[in-house]
Amino acid sequence: MIESEIAILGAGAWGTALGVTLARAGRRVTLCVRRTDQIRRLQSDRENRAYLPGIELPHKLALSQDWAEAVGRCRIVIVAIPSAFVRGSVAPLIDAIPHDATFISATKGIEERSLKTMSQALLEMLPRGVHVAALSGPGFAAEVARGRPAALVAAARDEQVAGVVQRLLAVPFLRVYRSTDVIGVELGGAVKNVIAIAAGISDGLELGSSARSALITRGLAEMMRLGTAMGARRDTLAGLSGLGDLVLTCTGELSRNRAFGLRLGRGEAAMRQHGEGAQIAEGAVNARLIADLGARWSVELPIVAAVCRCLYEQQPPQAMVEGLFSRELKAEF
Repeated sequence: MIESEIAILGAGAWGTALGVTLARAGRRVTLCVRRTDQIRRLQSDRENRAYLPGIELPHKLALSQDWAEAVGRCRIVIVAIPSAFVRGSVAPLIDAIPHDATFISATKGIEERSLKTMSQALLEMLPRGVHVAALSGPGFAAEVARGRPAALVAAARDEQVAGVVQRLLAVPFLRVYRSTDVIGVELGGAVKNVIAIAAGISDGLELGSSARSALITRGLAEMMRLGTAMGARRDTLAGLSGLGDLVLTCTGELSRNRAFGLRLGRGEAAMRQHGEGAQIAEGAVNARLIADLGARWSVELPIVAAVCRCLYEQQPPQAMVEGLFSRELKAEF
């Protein structure tokens, strides 16, 4: 299976970075592009200037606008589409999917209305027998595409499937660990985006490193409360796909979610979320959904709730911080 062809759905920054990285390592990869104008530019420039500028596309990386055809000849499909569009993008491909395919969700988010993780949504949609895995962890697309070292986690309910995905994606300077805790790996990737917006707001308000550290640590506590309530393992949330991704997204200069929060904290207009070249901050899309998950599982998520008030109720960023620090005193654990 490792030598099988791979289709990557979505030619944004992360889909392109994975395609470039795997193609360089000798994998046979087809990057599936949605728009005609985009695929023409990718073919002529051999560079994704809209989403991943400065990275040359290897000649071995094929490009296609026919998603059904690409999926039909591949046993490995990586889904790298923003969470709001996963179901609508995959549904038209169902009849083309090979019966022994493996779908890997590389999307960090929650589905609206159903509040399912991406792997849960895929399992609901895909034909019986198709394997589903998730890929998450601390990795910026631009750094991974440049071959800088990173470590991710491949998770599947079946450890054998997780091992296949691990070996498939483990290429030079990209170390992949395996896990059977799919819910923990996916929740870590979704919740950390919301906490990173709070960290960005704090930095935008120039509250200092101590405040950022407090937000990261208490954000991890919220991630663990929700995750364990939903069946995740604490060690998963303390690992790469939880704490590791949280630290990166809350502190890294390349973090879209932190940048979104920075703009809010500085009183600037919110970052563009649509249109070509827009780098979607999944935390802004998913904050309310994470809060709804907390309500469903009776888990207190004060930082997530504060971000929601700032995003959806126009609460000033400073008031968000004051509200968090005026909460009733309690024991840490």
